[in-house]
Formats: sequence, structure tokens, C-alpha cells
Amino acid sequence: MRKIVSLLLIPIFSVAQTYDVLFIGNSYIYYNDLPIMLDDLANSLGDDINFEQSTPGGETLQGHSTYPLTINKINQTNWDYVILQGQSQRSALSPAYVSTNVTPFAQQLVNMIESNSSCSEPLFFMTWGRKYGDQSYCSFYPPVCTFDGMQARLRDSYLNYGFNNSATISPVGIAWKRSMNQNSTINLYRNDNSHPSERGTYLTACTFYATIFKKSPIGASFKPAGMSQSAATFLQTIAHEVVLDSLATWNIFNADFEYTIVNTPSPTIYFNNLSSNYENLIWSFGDGTTSTSSNPTHQYSSPGNYTVTLTIYNNSGCLVDSISQNIDIIFTNINEIHQNQEVLIESDLLGRKNANSKIILMLDEKGIKTKKIQLID
Repeated sequence: MRKIVSLLLIPIFSVAQTYDVLFIGNSYIYYNDLPIMLDDLANSLGDDINFEQSTPGGETLQGHSTYPLTINKINQTNWDYVILQGQSQRSALSPAYVSTNVTPFAQQLVNMIESNSSCSEPLFFMTWGRKYGDQSYCSFYPPVCTFDGMQARLRDSYLNYGFNNSATISPVGIAWKRSMNQNSTINLYRNDNSHPSERGTYLTACTFYATIFKKSPIGASFKPAGMSQSAATFLQTIAHEVVLDSLATWNIFNADFEYTIVNTPSPTIYFNNLSSNYENLIWSFGDGTTSTSSNPTHQYSSPGNYTVTLTIYNNSGCLVDSISQNIDIIFTNINEIHQNQEVLIESDLLGRKNANSKIILMLDEKGIKTKKIQLID
């Protein structure tokens, strides 16, 4: 089962993790045994998944919503992640078609998952477009006539499923698109130009690993027999870049923030919350004060180095993530008051009169006079 893990400062995530994962889908999952490949990949990186699956060939989300095996699997245990993969063509069709024939059943399945356990995270498997588009629907809906057009529709549909249901999306199709754009010699498809080759399933496994564990698959020792190390590293890198560079894009649970310091007149810190897919949060400013505002503003009463921590919660508090950053607060005690400057005497550094330098009298905030030697260009 998932353990509550607190991640500090972009920890390149070294803590070993184990998750219980249920795969719901069809042949896009069972070809090349995706769950086993993901488990092998995770094991090689020191992590683990315990998995079950309900993946009858060609099944839709609508079919799964009433399929006894799927319903029984959902209720089998308190899953950490339940992966939902729709039939490969339906989510690429028109928005009107998808809203009627796919979206309601995605919602039904999410409701079942959450009814079984509020701690479970639904995870939508964004599939890939067919290599040459979907020719069977091309004449009815031209956007699917090409891979790019079909992939664009799949992207939009799966993002809607995820964000509308406060669920995670694994951007597998986007990883496939980037892989093909960067190296078309690595064939991700079987001969039918739809189902995944072994390399396609490996890229899918790498993408799921990065999504679920929020860790990079780069450096994993596991790769299918016969796959070159260069191909494996390339596919690992694609998954890393697509997922971990854009966590918020895929609504992946993650704590993140940035800040701006404005010295007017004492340092004021403006925090910008960049976290994604969370329910609640709390800020700790390192000076004993906290806030539950999404984007708070904070002032410190004294200078120093403060550790600011943002902690977020999701799934009824079952998921916890945090990030910390150190902030140096410096107060400026003496401000130069230009209107009260007074030239005492023009002199050099030894006190001799010199037209190339002068001593300026200044008043600080308390009215105390100070001197400054200024060279004249």
C-alpha cells in the first residue's frame, strides 16, 4: 500500500515506494504485459507495484462500468491507483460524441473507485493515435485522418477526464508523439499500426513509472531482451521529459511554489503556489506563523534565514506532499536620503583639496550624520 511521503525541496525522490495498482482497459494494456513490464521497471529502480487487471479485448469505459469483473476488482482492496484506459478510437472522436458516449462512464467509474476508497487515485491512461490516423472514421470525422489530428483529440479528451474528475493523467500518447518526432527509427507499433510493439509498451511503462512514482526512469537497468541500451535510454528520457517537466499539465499531485521579495520598506514576500491536484494546503513560514491561503503574502519582523514549507493534501488527507525553500531576509538599516546631502569640502583621500573628489554629508533614518567620499568623473 501507498505510504505517506513528504518530499522536501525537489528531492530527486530517493525513497523506495510500493503501490497497489489496478489496470482497467483492454488490449493496449495486455499486449506485451504492460503491468508486468512496469513492475520489472520499478523493481530495477528499487520500487514496486502490486497489481491486478481487468482488460478484455476492445472493452470501452461504458462496458467496464457494468462489467462484473471490473466492479469486483475495484472493490477488491483500497487501491493506491486505478488506471482507466478507454477504447482507442472513441476518445478521439468529436467532442459531442465523447461527451455523450465516453465522459459519463468515465465519471461513473471514478465514482465507483472513490466509493470503494477515498484514498484511491483514479489515473487516466492517455492513449496514442494510430500510426496513420483512424481510416475507419476518417470520412465521418476528418480530424482523425492523421496521427497528429487523432492524438490532439485524445489529448483534449483525456485532459478533460482528468481535470473534471480531479484525477491524474498519464500522458502516454504525448510521449509516443515526442518519441516519433525525435527518432522515427524506433517503431512503437505492431504491424496493425494500432497496438504497441514491445518498444511501445516499454515507453508506456516508463511514462507510467514517472507518473505514479514522480521519479525519473532514466538509469533503469530493466529493458526487454533484444532492446539496445541506447534505445532504452532514449525512451526513458522521453518519458522523463514529458512527465516530470510538466506535472501540473497532467494534473499530477505535486507541491511546488515560487516567491518574490519586494523591499518596500521592509521585505515583503509574495508566494505563488504552483501545486497541482490537491484539496488542502498549509504554509509554514519558519518564524512560527502559518497560512492556509493559496497565494499568501508574508512579512518577517527580523532578518535571518527562514525555511518556508508548503504542504498539500489530497484524497481525504491520504496523499501528503511538501516542498521547502530557504529564504534570506535582510533589512537595510541605513537608507541614503538624497535631498539631505550637503557638500562639506572638496578633497582627496588624504584630506587635501582636490577638484576630483568631495566629501558628502548624509543623514540616515535616525538623523545621524555620515560621510562619504565621492570621486568626480
